[in-house]
Amino acid sequence: MLSGIRVISFTHFLQGPSASQILADLGADVIKVEPFGGAFERGWTAPGRFLGGGESPFFALGNRNVRSIVVDLKHPDAAGPLRELLKDADVLIESFRPGVMEKLGLGWDTLHELNPRLVYTSLSGYGSDGPYRDRPGQDVLIQALSGLAQATGPAGVPPTPVGACVVDQHGAVLGAVGILAALHGRERTGVGVRVESNLLSAALDLQIEPLTYALNGFEPQRSATGISSGFYKAPYGVFATADGYLCISLTSPETLARVFGDDWFAGFGPDDEFGARDLINARIVEHLATRTTAEWSEVFTAERVWFAPVQDYDEVIADPQVLHNDSFDEYVHEQAGTVRVLKHAVTYDGRRPGIRTPPPALGEQTREVLAELGYDSAAIDTMLASGVMA
Repeated sequence: MLSGIRVISFTHFLQGPSASQILADLGADVIKVEPFGGAFERGWTAPGRFLGGGESPFFALGNRNVRSIVVDLKHPDAAGPLRELLKDADVLIESFRPGVMEKLGLGWDTLHELNPRLVYTSLSGYGSDGPYRDRPGQDVLIQALSGLAQATGPAGVPPTPVGACVVDQHGAVLGAVGILAALHGRERTGVGVRVESNLLSAALDLQIEPLTYALNGFEPQRSATGISSGFYKAPYGVFATADGYLCISLTSPETLARVFGDDWFAGFGPDDEFGARDLINARIVEHLATRTTAEWSEVFTAERVWFAPVQDYDEVIADPQVLHNDSFDEYVHEQAGTVRVLKHAVTYDGRRPGIRTPPPALGEQTREVLAELGYDSAAIDTMLASGVMA
């Protein structure tokens, strides 16, 4: 659907590469501009988690369907090929700290003059200006600052970060949405705009419900039992069974009384379900401890209780609905062998975009892209020999 759209990506870590990959999955020609030595995510992963040949899963997860060129952005002769690359591009995505692109001569004002149709996208930690402009922007730091960590976990335990980089990924999706909107608007106006997404705004957006309550004077209170939101009546949270855990949500006292064979629950009316939620949750804990997760799952399914088993990643990967949704893809890497990754999350006419090209080797398409820009072989050799590109 984005065939014919060229995206120049000056990105690293997760927010920027993931936003670029969303566009690449949809058919855009994404050219990743990397420094000598490669983008950060090529060389980082959890300890001992490199694939064969030193391939990083962290690079594999966010760089499929893109092309890689290597440029020394500080080299005085880099301006020529970069201007050629950007003068007809549709989108630029950058995830440097605010001010870096301006220092490199690649700021919004300069490039808007060069290419008025360019959609210029900045993905940062806190925004392009303001008191936190120069702070390090990283997922878990933003979870702490935004209130997300404080809102997670039962009462009486320390604030708990979420077990995934949800802020980075949500920031990437918001950035991609902004780019698509800007491209649509450009079809009417003929002029590109500057799009900005940042991790702090993404973290707040993830909390649209609790923050709206808080903005209007309703302070959340974490439950003493279970992992529960402060705004929902019992039951709402994770409870232990005899051999695992179940999550139960929004089930009436009448249903609880029937499921557990315990008339005690029936003594609570609609007005009691919030105020007495810790009492109700504690009673549920007692009942759930008497049977296994599988046994309770069978009972809850029959009684149409809102529930889900708490699954580990091995169980998620084998989950029948996850598999039915065609959630995974794979490619073959020369050194790493078969690499499995998550697919693009959206379907189009019932299909999810797949992998056209695996994540590229560092600088794999430098010569190819330069040739597309009109440079002949001799000029390319000279440019590579001079250290402008690699």
